[in-house]
Amino acid sequence: MSKKVVLAFSGGLDTSFCIPYLIDQGYEVHTLFVNTGGIPKKEERAITKRANELGAKKHININVEKSLWSEILVPLIQSGALYQNKYPALCSDRYLIVKESIKLCKKLKTNNIAHGCTGMGNDQIRFDLSIRAHGKFNIITPIREIQNITKNVRTYEEDYLKDKGFKVSSLHKKYSINENLMGATISGSEIDEWKEPSSESFVLCKLPHQYPKKSKSLKIKFLKGKVISINNKKMQGADFLRTLNNLGGSFGIGRSVFSSDTIIGLKGRFVFEAPGITILMSAHRALEEAVLTDKQNLVKTQIGQEWVNLVYRGFYFEPLRENLESFLFDSQKMVSGEVTLKLSPGSVDAVAVSSKNILKSPEGEYAQSATWSESESKGFIKLIGQSTSTWASIHKKK
Repeated sequence: MSKKVVLAFSGGLDTSFCIPYLIDQGYEVHTLFVNTGGIPKKEERAITKRANELGAKKHININVEKSLWSEILVPLIQSGALYQNKYPALCSDRYLIVKESIKLCKKLKTNNIAHGCTGMGNDQIRFDLSIRAHGKFNIITPIREIQNITKNVRTYEEDYLKDKGFKVSSLHKKYSINENLMGATISGSEIDEWKEPSSESFVLCKLPHQYPKKSKSLKIKFLKGKVISINNKKMQGADFLRTLNNLGGSFGIGRSVFSSDTIIGLKGRFVFEAPGITILMSAHRALEEAVLTDKQNLVKTQIGQEWVNLVYRGFYFEPLRENLESFLFDSQKMVSGEVTLKLSPGSVDAVAVSSKNILKSPEGEYAQSATWSESESKGFIKLIGQSTSTWASIHKKK
């Protein structure tokens, strides 16, 4: 009798190979495609057809855009942090894929779970750590297994599928593109070789010669740290990002080439495009700067960075993440107001902030006026520099 296994399926070469491979190992394969945004219905249907053709016992599609918004994007925006001060953790959707795969395992009453990650990247760590955080499961990794017998994994996979009479998609192009609601990552070809990415590598962002000639103003309103309207138009969470991806992408906002320090110790280079996140972070940061105290802004920066580091490095289900989010959410009580942004080719600037919570002191205006005296200023400066002055008086060179 076949053993049931749940396979997180994308329709690409790796997971396509996994279905007949697992069947040959005696498994009854149940495939699951978790749509985290960016995948139209037509492509979803093609993924379903592909899974069935390859021999899946049953295939299901699940859309988790709402969860991606509430569980990943809201804390990401509120963290204000980027991995290595550059990358907005577009890989975070992997954790929702694991959560849904675990749910299906429990429904099917099996502890066998498979994924198509290679042994050469970060995703294997994100998947394995997340699965282990949910209990004792038998993690099956066909692509890592065949790396023990071949150095050319792609060719092995293609030949394996062809030998079994399956067509190998012509979609295996020069680039590997991963797209979801958060944005897109593009790698392969000249990008891997540290050369300038070609015009073919643009996904969400327009090419420079296609940028609008005039800048555009945009108003984003927040309530307790959460976006509630764009240009006074209210919408669902995922629709906010979809709207901003389209608008920001037309200006080429949020596109960058990133050479990352990966979890496995290798340097990884790819292009990412995150127009919507870039715009939201710019607006949210401008509002926070105006309404939070200096101590809140300082500590929150540190907390936010720790949050994004945990998420990037595979520890989404580490209890510390929830502890950090508790602080982040609590810090947003006064982060309400409206931010005006100016979109220009390749950049976004927060040009105005409106909020009843702006910390504008009645006792003074920076570099303009103050109610304190000259002697009070001198005394303050003397006291805050006392430790440094003392050190200098003791250790100064004679």
